[in-house]
Amino acid sequence: MLQVFDERNRDLIVNINGVLVHRDQAGISPFDASVQGGDAVWEGLRLYDGRIFRLVEHLDRLRGSALALAFAAIPSHDAIIEQIRRTLAANRMRDGVHIRLTLTRGVKITSGMDPRLNQTGPTLIVLAEHKPPVYDKGGIALVTSTIRRPAPDCLDPKIHHCNLIPSILAKIQANAAGTDDALMLDPRGFVAETNATHVFLVERGVVRTGHIVACPEGITRGVVLELCRAHGVLVEVGDLSLTDVYRADEMFCTGTMGELAPVTVVDGRTIGDGRPGAVTGCLSALFRDLTTREGVVVADNPP
Repeated sequence: MLQVFDERNRDLIVNINGVLVHRDQAGISPFDASVQGGDAVWEGLRLYDGRIFRLVEHLDRLRGSALALAFAAIPSHDAIIEQIRRTLAANRMRDGVHIRLTLTRGVKITSGMDPRLNQTGPTLIVLAEHKPPVYDKGGIALVTSTIRRPAPDCLDPKIHHCNLIPSILAKIQANAAGTDDALMLDPRGFVAETNATHVFLVERGVVRTGHIVACPEGITRGVVLELCRAHGVLVEVGDLSLTDVYRADEMFCTGTMGELAPVTVVDGRTIGDGRPGAVTGCLSALFRDLTTREGVVVADNPP
């Protein structure tokens, strides 16, 4: 799975601390905390017909991550939403858009890891791109990575941080194996997530997913659990091993970038009958319906 360049994004306007600038002229200081040490948090948002789905939940998670990293200053939800609106208006965007928010600790007075050196900040970056869901709805293939997701006592995944090297290393392995993404395990050997998404299995009509011990608190994951409970679909949250994966009737992954995507092959093994399953299809339809009705309005009707 390789994303391709969308010609509509050639002249994107990017927002850095409220300054709107062409993508080719955008830049941040080499003293910014994100450059110096990946000292930043981020969120991915999706725009549906002028509304961002579950925006408040995303901003709550962004704030919670910044609090956990002891950022000295954190913009309010209203301040961030205003910059999102300005960015979308500058790009005349309304639908089929993915937004990457990055909040860094800010600019240091000299190079070094000590947060006390950050005396200007934070830095807020709003990057909005024309980007439909990136995964093949006909099914994707995974390979299990040798790279493990860290446990909370190493680097708590509840902090939605920009230190993505483990996921990048896992993605390199997936690329080498010729698969779409990598399945990542926790330090105990149980399924954590893929390098970019949360994971669900379906076994005898029961939807199963792992604990959020070595993976982030997924917004889309939470929506799927809500949909299951609201529509009478049985759910189990617990440890999942690779054996559970291999013998599952269905498998799918979830995330803002790709919504719900069926998984049909893992480690060369066919999952179920090798096609998107009925439960996956039902939940995907319910999710699509929800996104047409819910969300915070951030983009005006086009003139």
